Amino acid sequence: MVKEKKGVRLEHISKIYQDPKTGKDFYAVKDTSLNIEPGSFVTLLGPSGCGKTTTLRMIAGFESPDEGEIYLGEEPINELTPNKRDTAMVFQSYALLPHYNIFDNVAYGLKLRKLDTATIQEKVTNILKLVGLEGMEGRMTNQLSGGQQQRVALARALVLEPGVLLFDEPLSNLDAKLRVSMRTEIRRIQQEAGITAIYVTHDQSEAMAISDKIIIMDKGVVAQMGTPQEIYYHPNSEFVADFIGEANFLKGKVLDKNGKVDVYGNEVILKELGDKSVGDECTLVLRPEAAVVADDGQLPCEVTLSCFMGSYQNYHVKVGDSIVKITDFNPKNKKIYEVGDHAFVKFENESIHVI
Repeated sequence: MVKEKKGVRLEHISKIYQDPKTGKDFYAVKDTSLNIEPGSFVTLLGPSGCGKTTTLRMIAGFESPDEGEIYLGEEPINELTPNKRDTAMVFQSYALLPHYNIFDNVAYGLKLRKLDTATIQEKVTNILKLVGLEGMEGRMTNQLSGGQQQRVALARALVLEPGVLLFDEPLSNLDAKLRVSMRTEIRRIQQEAGITAIYVTHDQSEAMAISDKIIIMDKGVVAQMGTPQEIYYHPNSEFVADFIGEANFLKGKVLDKNGKVDVYGNEVILKELGDKSVGDECTLVLRPEAAVVADDGQLPCEVTLSCFMGSYQNYHVKVGDSIVKITDFNPKNKKIYEVGDHAFVKFENESIHVI
């Protein structure tokens, strides 16, 4: 369907705004360089104010970078207006035309391009089939559910056959259950169309579920970029580890180059030390599901919370002066530890990560 798969390249992009209260300039996005591969699904993820939406709007052309250059394929696009860029945007608000039916909403951009009636009919019919709205062409948009409106917005963007499809928190107006089904649909449609997609969200589970690569942003800069697995298992900072999933942070000191670390007076062996040297203080990341409470293990602990949650037993245990959260899945027929019990935190060496 897509004429050509195009990547996006940002070279040292910055966007400067003025704080209305203080009158001082600040960087909404600062010296950001990214290379987004053709045909990939990349998500910009981060808390409010981190610069993800500003970055997306600069790619779309709704904002202009104050520094740096943006490329679509090999074409520099800083000077191009949004309608001249080979991109299409799916907005948070859907931005549908309420007095038009589904067909006319989807056909709107094609009519502006002055395509002939037969071509418009064919393209709209094909795209409505792709998004699961076949046979609903005559329905008005105010008669549609939120999920159906989202599909119309998606179809309207896709029918233009853009090189890059941009999403600005498109599922935030939907309820939780519909969000899950729609994100799966968006991923399916993107893969079927073979289109490059850049997606903005603050929802970590959404980003994990649909992305080839996740770009985590913090205070206008890229904190880390990688696959969902890389980001989750090998975060490069406490901010990233805490933002993507739940994490326990343990303080340690490197004892030798073979991976031995002192953690609250106990020796733990790590599979890798990263850039840490003997004698260095370090922080260890342990995911709650990567550990269990057991009669023996690496770290002695005292149980401070033991709560049955059905599919898992939720523990809080005290290790040294830190509280460690543990999610022990499928607790049936396992020994259940009660508050006040003394036990151990047990984990595989490769499950703990140093930052």
